[in-house]
Amino acid sequence: MPFPRSSGVLLHPTSLPSQFGIGDLGLEAFRFVDFLAEGGQTLWQVLPLGPTGYGHSPYMSYSAMAGNPLLISPDKLRDQGLLSDDDFQNLPEFPLEKVDYDRVIQTKMPLLRKAGENFKAQATPLLQTEFAGFCDSKASWLDDYALFMALREVHEGQSWHTWEPELAHRQPEALEEWRQRLDAEIQYHKYLQFQFFRQWSELKLYANMRGIQIIGDIPIYVAHDSAEVWAHRDMFCLDEKTGEPSLMAGVPPDYFSATGQLWGNPVYNWDHLQETHFQWWVQRFEMLLDYVDIIRIDHFRGFEAYWAVKRGESTALNGEWMKAPGETFFEVLKGKLGQLPIVAEDLGTITPEVHALREQFEFPGMKILQFAFGEGPDNPYLPFSYERNCMVYTGTHDNDTIAGWYSEFPEEKKESLVRYLGCTSPDGIHWDFIRLAMASVGNQVIIPLQDILGLGTEARMNFPSKAEGNWEWRYQPGTLTKELSDRVHTLTYTYGRLRGAAS
Repeated sequence: MPFPRSSGVLLHPTSLPSQFGIGDLGLEAFRFVDFLAEGGQTLWQVLPLGPTGYGHSPYMSYSAMAGNPLLISPDKLRDQGLLSDDDFQNLPEFPLEKVDYDRVIQTKMPLLRKAGENFKAQATPLLQTEFAGFCDSKASWLDDYALFMALREVHEGQSWHTWEPELAHRQPEALEEWRQRLDAEIQYHKYLQFQFFRQWSELKLYANMRGIQIIGDIPIYVAHDSAEVWAHRDMFCLDEKTGEPSLMAGVPPDYFSATGQLWGNPVYNWDHLQETHFQWWVQRFEMLLDYVDIIRIDHFRGFEAYWAVKRGESTALNGEWMKAPGETFFEVLKGKLGQLPIVAEDLGTITPEVHALREQFEFPGMKILQFAFGEGPDNPYLPFSYERNCMVYTGTHDNDTIAGWYSEFPEEKKESLVRYLGCTSPDGIHWDFIRLAMASVGNQVIIPLQDILGLGTEARMNFPSKAEGNWEWRYQPGTLTKELSDRVHTLTYTYGRLRGAAS
């Protein structure tokens, strides 16, 4: 569906300031919403919010439905009486500009554990009833997730396909035995989800009240070591004996990698999903739309055709494109949900069939300004070629910041770039690109906060195909000044993107 002319900011909650070493859903998240509102913004885009595994990537989660416990605010738990100021007395010194995940986990998880024990012992009857209602309403995914996480702990973090065969294959007697043995731990993981979604719902309500819509993110694939693959093996292409992926997801060689990207996720058994009328996928969208306003589909092209690589390959070079039933699926989804508030990430190897699928359902595509320069005037990412129904970015979480990108831009090509811009801002190239995005005809504009701040490569969120050192950047308290919000507001007003502007 086309959206009204608007703009907003890309920032994952882990990047917020916090005394606990990682951004969370506490006071600073509400202050960020205030910054957006004061700057005339109406959109806040986040990355996937699920519990992360190896590498801490939001795109490799232990669940497609659950929330990340590391985002729970201990301050808000203290306000509930579940923690006290004394519990925060001996916090370690955390880096201010990045997340040290190991130290965060060592510090924060014991606090969450203590809050869980206090909740069990002293929560009011009203709160206990709220918790029970949450567990009942989310049972379709929460029961499997909580058992999966409890079993992972018993198995010291080993992937589910290495567990005892009766557990890996989910034999009912074995599952029931372990549910009873791990009841306390299962309840704890349910409690963490209750607190996550309780805090997230409060934040979203506040954002909506201030005129901010939240753009969530659905990764098309789920991690192999996840509750969904363990609980729904028939939905994925897995080796029947070992449970390992028989076909792995990825993309062929592209802008980011000469050997392609081998993600390792199992691809879907689309025949089986279609036989079930895409029940799991519909539930996934319904679940996310309870907590966000708009959904960005990561790797949208995988709904038309997907790159499948056989098990045993070490790169994505030797894969093949296989057809997916995207048109049928989105017709089913539209029948269930009506208008689909979806943005399609249509970057990379895009065919006419992918464009046709996106246009059939009027999903906005993505335009990245960093991709616009260095070639000729026929480059489709140059703003004069945009259609209105698109979302314009200076860059995404997978790109360098504008300042970092420009510092590496070939000198012989900078002249044509400056010629296109007309001039360069004395305050930095990042403001030229923000202005270029805002001035475009694209209905929506999203600017990473790093570009508003004019930061360099040190603030980059992700290097695709790099296993470690990603997803760490944070901004410091006091960074979001009135001067900055005023400047963003002026540009938003100048280019007709304030709330209520005509589309």
